[in-house]
Amino acid sequence: MDPIAAIATGSAASAIGVIRISGADCFAACGRVFRPANGLPFSAQPPRKLVMGEMLDSRGQVVDRGMAVRFPAPRSYTGEDAAEFHCHGSPVVLREVLAALFAAGARQAAAGEFTKRAFLNGRMDLTQAEAVIDLIDAETAAAARNAAAQLDGGLRRALEPVEESLLEVTSRFYAVVDYPDEDIEDAGPEEIRQAMAAAEKALTRLLDSCKRGRVLKKGVRTAIVGLPNAGKSSLLNALAGYDRAIVTDVPGTTRDTVEESVLCGGVLLRLTDTAGLRETADPVEQKGVERSRRAMESAELILLVSDDLVEPEAPRPPAYWEGYRGLLSEVGRGKTPWIFVASKRDLSGKTAGSLGVIGDADWNGPAAYVSLSSVTGEGLEDLERAVADLFPAGDPGEAGSLLTDQRQEDAARRARDAVRRAMEALEGGLTPDAVLTDAEEALDAVGELTGRTAREEIVERIFSRFCVGK
Repeated sequence: MDPIAAIATGSAASAIGVIRISGADCFAACGRVFRPANGLPFSAQPPRKLVMGEMLDSRGQVVDRGMAVRFPAPRSYTGEDAAEFHCHGSPVVLREVLAALFAAGARQAAAGEFTKRAFLNGRMDLTQAEAVIDLIDAETAAAARNAAAQLDGGLRRALEPVEESLLEVTSRFYAVVDYPDEDIEDAGPEEIRQAMAAAEKALTRLLDSCKRGRVLKKGVRTAIVGLPNAGKSSLLNALAGYDRAIVTDVPGTTRDTVEESVLCGGVLLRLTDTAGLRETADPVEQKGVERSRRAMESAELILLVSDDLVEPEAPRPPAYWEGYRGLLSEVGRGKTPWIFVASKRDLSGKTAGSLGVIGDADWNGPAAYVSLSSVTGEGLEDLERAVADLFPAGDPGEAGSLLTDQRQEDAARRARDAVRRAMEALEGGLTPDAVLTDAEEALDAVGELTGRTAREEIVERIFSRFCVGK
């Protein structure tokens, strides 16, 4: 492949900058751009060892002093001859060195092209390539650990028993057909049934991990809802650790949704602080209430905030209680898990409570009842535990074997559906050859997941998500 080059560390100034180059004759291009201090040609430098030297611009003038390292094929990231330049992270220096490499015959690498070449050259499968971008985009330590384990082949290893079972069935069938004179034992119905059962079990285990995988990768869409002045914005600020939303004693202060991502109980919550849900004649506040309801409808978790424990003897207008009961009923009749948050614990002094019994038979109670103070931080640890219980991290040993995106889930589900059809065909009394089509369909779906049979447009779409230089 033709040589490609790119800045791998971005365009902002930094202490160290890295430029990558890969492809045919890239060492010759490097020799025109880097002058080693030891006097040896760049192509003669020891592999995978940093060497001091001078960086030259396209006119052959010294633009920086730094280090370079060469990676002869096939023991490189891309599987082909590759090299890196480590210099000072000045954007000017980086651009000059990159321009010199272009003048020496390289071209600008496209987004994700280095990793794409690694995939095409067999250095990694498609699940490992996806793990690269997941590792770059990771927002929690758990997400980073899962991506690192997947980059190490965790998901590929989880899929190997499935492929082996399916290949055993299909290969033996074709062996018998293609070599009838050979003494090759055909797979019988029971053997096929066992192989399919093993594949179905492994695929089901993977599909059961989808929710945890999505939570790790994307977090949990969380709506903070409640009546005006209930303490919603204060809760957002307490979880964020700074004043993200404006807080006043005036009901209706929050007139639009405010978004923030926070780590709560080890779970990434993508919080949306909503406008207080109430009937209002203010057209601006009405828009905020409409957006709040949309946020609540699309949420994967709802934090219903109420200050009803504060000054219980204080009179409340009938409209307040009507709105309060309506909100409880609306949230409780939905399917989204929710946590009741009794706010302003520093004022009420109460640490526990209950919602009592709601008469609606279709009403589902909260997953947890939490009393806290956003001012003092008391009770926030209880909220963290409640969130962690709702979205458990799972077994640390399964890191790397979680399905983390829709593409992976769709492929695994199609594979399992095909396996189940094959099993149903056998149970229905059909001959083993009748299940061959379903077995091959399952094998193709697994191959699409790993990249072995993935269509070109799928591969292109995956690598389009990458940054330049990776």
